[in-house]
Amino acid sequence: MNHLVIAPIVLPALVAPFIIMVLRYHLDLQRIFSVASSVLVLCLTLALAAQAADGTVQVYELGDWPAPFGIVLVLDRLSAMMIVLTSVLALAVVLYAIGTGWDSRGANFHALFQFQIMGILGAFMTGDAFNLFVFFEVLLIASYGLMIHAGGAKRFQAGVQYVVYNLLGSTLFLFALGTIYAVTGTLNMADLAVRVAEMSGEETALLRVGAVMLLLVFAIKAAVLPLHFWLPASYSHAPLPVAALFAIMTKVGAYSILRVYTLIFGPDVAITEGLVGDWLLPAALLTLAVGAIGVLGSREIGRLVAFGAITSMGTLLIAIALFTPAATGAALYYIVHSTLATALMFLIADQVMERQGGAVAAMGLMPQSGLLSVMFFVAAIALAGMPPLSGFIGKLLVMDAARDHDLVWWIWAVILIGSLVTIIGLARAGTLIFWKSHGLPDSDADKEADSEDMLAGEATAAPVTAPVLPLVVCFGLMGALVLLTIFAGPMTRYADATAAQLFTPTAYIETVLGGGSK
Repeated sequence: MNHLVIAPIVLPALVAPFIIMVLRYHLDLQRIFSVASSVLVLCLTLALAAQAADGTVQVYELGDWPAPFGIVLVLDRLSAMMIVLTSVLALAVVLYAIGTGWDSRGANFHALFQFQIMGILGAFMTGDAFNLFVFFEVLLIASYGLMIHAGGAKRFQAGVQYVVYNLLGSTLFLFALGTIYAVTGTLNMADLAVRVAEMSGEETALLRVGAVMLLLVFAIKAAVLPLHFWLPASYSHAPLPVAALFAIMTKVGAYSILRVYTLIFGPDVAITEGLVGDWLLPAALLTLAVGAIGVLGSREIGRLVAFGAITSMGTLLIAIALFTPAATGAALYYIVHSTLATALMFLIADQVMERQGGAVAAMGLMPQSGLLSVMFFVAAIALAGMPPLSGFIGKLLVMDAARDHDLVWWIWAVILIGSLVTIIGLARAGTLIFWKSHGLPDSDADKEADSEDMLAGEATAAPVTAPVLPLVVCFGLMGALVLLTIFAGPMTRYADATAAQLFTPTAYIETVLGGGSK
């Protein structure tokens, strides 16, 4: 077995308790170990992605127990892409949190952060449905602590709401797994695929119930309308660097839909035929529309970005709901774009809030206003899917994949109008924050007062301009979006190959049940 497969999960699992038990009172050492762990995880995931790039499927059997009796981790193109994306985002967020001092505003930030990364990476790599639930709980427990990091009444209230919604989802997840296990006698995903395909029609009624419950669970995680209500308050009141990391958490729900409904309940399985498209597509269209309206109506920058995240999830889930290889390839390209763009916008929003508060309104001149306005402009274009950045390419791919669908005109209309409304909302916010606040005063007295305010603002804001690392991180994410645009060709080819591997899961099933690699 290739022990490199489990290394990205084991490393943060070891670093997190080490930080708690040994480095609890040494913040500088916590930062060193957390950054070192994040860098090493990135290197490990890149190495694994290189191994999976040719379509090879690798299986790691924990305790050397073969599937379906033991727990297995599976590396294929999809899981490799998702763990690399997670590790890139994790490194950016931990550097940003250190640069801004967010990690010092509460206890155990770095330990919780490492547990969070372990849970996300485990969810992407597990080959067992029950262990998908286990890793869900690991990442959610860590996210509860990160949600209320630095305290505050609003943050605590949003954290309680976040906990309640996700506990309901976890309970439903257990019911779904229990139902599926009662029918099939297994929870290994590859074994489930074999047994579901062999079942007769008389045995499938209860199995369909389990499949529907699983879809509801993943819809909650992905913030699909009408199960999205937890996200705006939770993400906007969380520390915004934490919300940037949470940009990958909604993708766990989208990933789970892709994995389960191409492998276990695939397009050839009669009992779940049409389940994803018939149920998910209308919900995804409404999710995009509601998210765009939320961006237009938001009065706080954190809430505005949270609705932007909902909008991007709507676009992503439209592609997934089309349930074809071409649409899935478009969805995979858009997953990478939307994760980076959403995280970037959350970090820029944090920069704005640190300087002038969270209101989307005309305010006084803030330090580094010109630089932040350029960054906000680029991030807004990316988040709304406007040219020339990768969001535009992603939306074109989604729309092209929908050409032969019966609802093509509805899909195109919702995507285009949603993009227009989103860019209008972001342009309005940018105008109020960066442009209207710098308007010329009407009189000499106003000019004198404004000059005094600017001098006072410069004096009080001098410490804010000191950290350079947060800006470097933001420019790094912007550079990643530019690279995703420049190398759109290779990335789309990888996404299409990944989609083809998902829709022909024979190699995955044979490798897992055979205990080898293909």
